[in-house]
Amino acid sequence: MSGSSSGSRVTESHLALVRRVRRMVRALADGYPDAHCELDFRNPLELVVATILSAQCTDQRVNEVTPKLFARYSTAAEYAGADRTELEELIRPTGFYRNKANSLMKIGGTLVERFDGEVPGRLEDLVRLPGIGRKTANVVLGNAFEVPGITVDTHFGRLVRRWGWTAEEDPVKVEHEIGELVPRKDWTMLSHRVIFHGRRVCHSRRPACGACFLAAECPSFGTGPEDPVAAAKLVRGPETDHLLALAEQVDQPGRRRPRGAVRE
Repeated sequence: MSGSSSGSRVTESHLALVRRVRRMVRALADGYPDAHCELDFRNPLELVVATILSAQCTDQRVNEVTPKLFARYSTAAEYAGADRTELEELIRPTGFYRNKANSLMKIGGTLVERFDGEVPGRLEDLVRLPGIGRKTANVVLGNAFEVPGITVDTHFGRLVRRWGWTAEEDPVKVEHEIGELVPRKDWTMLSHRVIFHGRRVCHSRRPACGACFLAAECPSFGTGPEDPVAAAKLVRGPETDHLLALAEQVDQPGRRRPRGAVRE
C-alpha cells in the first residue's frame, strides 16, 4: 500500500508545519509519558560505553552484557589499560567486538590524557573522543548531563521524514531542522518518544497506520495497513493497550474510525 506523503502536505506553509509538529509533539507526550533511554547505566562513562556497544546491536542485548562489563571496568583508566582479549570476550555478544573494544580502549585513553578520566559534558569535547559522533554525544548529554539534545538515530530520521518534518537525509541537518521546529527544552524527551514510536508503531516496512494515534496528522498515512484490526496486530511493546486506546480516539484521514474497532 503506497503512502501519501506527496499529496496534501505539498503546499504546507512553515507556520502550518510548526503547528502540526507541536500537535504531534504533544500527542507523543501523551503516548509515551515514560519514554527514556533504554540502555542501562549509572554514570556518564557507563552510558558512553553502552552507546558504543549499541551500534548494530539491540539495547536489550547490550543490557545483558554490561553488568559483567561494568563490574570489571569502572574507570576510564581501566578501559585504557584493558586486556584486549578479555575485553573482546566480554562484549562479543554485541557484535563487531574487535572494533568496539578498540574504540573503548581509545576512549579510555583519551579521557585519561585530556579530561582527567572524566566524561566531558560539552558537545564539542564529546565529538572529539574516538568513535563518538553527534548522535552518541547527544545521547550522553541528554541522559547523563540533562543538556537538551536531539538524537538522530535510524528511527528518528526515518520518522521525521515520513511525517514531513524534514526532507533532509544528513543527520546533522536533520538535527538542526528539527531543533528549529521544537522548543529546546523538549529535545531529549522528543528523541526518546520518536524512537519509542518507531520501535512500537511506525515500523520501517509495515507501520501500524490504522492503529496509530498520530494518523490524523501524518502525511504518510496508508503506508501500512489502514484497517484498525490488522494494524493493531503490528503494535509492539508494553504500552500496547495504552497506544491502542489512544488510537481509538483519533479520526483516520478520510473516514471516522469506529470506537473499539481495534479490538478483536
